[in-house]
Amino acid sequence: MPQGTVKHFDPETCTGTVLLDTQEELPVDAETFVASGLLELRLGQRVRFAITDADEGKRVTDLAMVSL
Repeated sequence: MPQGTVKHFDPETCTGTVLLDTQEELPVDAETFVASGLLELRLGQRVRFAITDADEGKRVTDLAMVSL
């Protein structure tokens, strides 16, 4: 699974962006966040995920925190 770092997260809308290790930036939408079961994302937090192609472009799915 690809990994990246949380670049932005708005807890009010449960949306944000993830910066992939390849330097590509992808959006995280509220549906993906809620489905992940996570309570919050923090700036700089490491995450792993799947990437799917949607009509709007690539999207982050199956979001999970990376354990240290």
